[in-house]
Amino acid sequence: MTDSGTGGVRLDEPAVIGRRVLRLRTELGLTQRQLAEPAYTPAYVSTLESGKVRPSEAALRHLAERLGVTAEELATGRPARLAAELRLRLTDARRALATGAPEDAATLFRELCAEAVEHALPGEQATALLGLGECLLESGDLDDAHECFTSVERLLADEPLPRRVPAIRGRANAHRLTGELRYACHLLETALDQLNASGLHDPDALLLLYSASIAPYMDMGAHERAAHAAELALALAPRVDDPALLAGMHRGVARTLIAQGRIAEADASLAKAQELYRQLHIRTELAHCHWMRGYVHAQDGDLERAENELRTAHDMLTAKRAALFAEQVEVELADVLRRRGKVREAAALLRPLLATGKETAGTAETAEATEIPALRAGRGAVHVGAAHRLLGLIAEECGDTQAAEEHYRAALPLLAGAGAAGDVAGLCCLLGDLLRRTGRTEAAMDAYRTGLAHRATPGTTTLGPAPAPPPM
Repeated sequence: MTDSGTGGVRLDEPAVIGRRVLRLRTELGLTQRQLAEPAYTPAYVSTLESGKVRPSEAALRHLAERLGVTAEELATGRPARLAAELRLRLTDARRALATGAPEDAATLFRELCAEAVEHALPGEQATALLGLGECLLESGDLDDAHECFTSVERLLADEPLPRRVPAIRGRANAHRLTGELRYACHLLETALDQLNASGLHDPDALLLLYSASIAPYMDMGAHERAAHAAELALALAPRVDDPALLAGMHRGVARTLIAQGRIAEADASLAKAQELYRQLHIRTELAHCHWMRGYVHAQDGDLERAENELRTAHDMLTAKRAALFAEQVEVELADVLRRRGKVREAAALLRPLLATGKETAGTAETAEATEIPALRAGRGAVHVGAAHRLLGLIAEECGDTQAAEEHYRAALPLLAGAGAAGDVAGLCCLLGDLLRRTGRTEAAMDAYRTGLAHRATPGTTTLGPAPAPPPM
């Protein structure tokens, strides 16, 4: 049951409220008559304290005033202003995530989540879990991040869809980083269709979804669909005031402009995003802007500026302890270093990312160390595929065709499994050329055919119908 006199919150059961009234009255040394008069009778207070009647709004206000508490505290047991104080501390935790290490912010979000659970504040619990999920994305704990976002959606299942959109976006990001590009697109497109079909034309929610869909579209090679999402996002922008949402939109739009060869416009869009993130002191997103500007300069052939921007991004992400993103930047930095002739430095950067490390598995009694690579399928699959591709190119340039082929073949299932069709097509071309040069013509033809099949599919057979655009 809810009560408008207590802010629409859920009231405790009558027996619980009755015991609370009895405890507070006894602590204050009041008789039932003193508590009841002049509006109520001692018999009514006695009936209420025994849990046989649910107090009305007016009764709650009267009793709360006499007992020195708020009506909400009397009805729910929560200390006065608790929800407001929790929200303030959640804002502090988000600031800690923006400016500091994700592990430190995650500790704050976990503490706040536990308090929200203790005091039955599902809205604040959802906010804490959403922040925790973002922390886990930064540190590369993708499975745990996914679970956080899923929990937020469950908590807000009865809320309007726009309230659940940040969690849907978070879950889609976790799937994209895992390498499940198609499913990331499916989540975002389903939410867009539901919003538009239901008439819930919330500009903030729509902008968040359209901006978030650009990255998986681009990774899949669905450039036309990404460009269409960017157009819709730009059309929504005048109706949105949140600077963080607008910055994310500018960053997403820049990716589509790069693909279209509109380098100067892409750089201008990134500059807008960068300025907004700088004003908001969101260091991870600011690092992403440096990362993407490095990519812009690399596409434009200005490799020195590209290297500088990528090193800046890497330093910022390393300082933030955003491990997964820092490793991904290292792959792109290695590409620029190779193109600049710094082949040994590029290889030295890539090999540790694919090298195995120790991870403990099992119970305390049966624990044993297993070998895992820093980047792998399920954790940055697109970038680990790119790392293998780069090492293949380096090996080929050094005359080691066997090592080159091994790296190309290692990259193929990673990129194909992620649905990165454009990257698979390019990689098949490299493998086919290598096989043809070493006299294996039939195998080369098979590689070319595989590449052509992937080149024909981006954004068509790999994806369903595009989501309907919102009414503007």
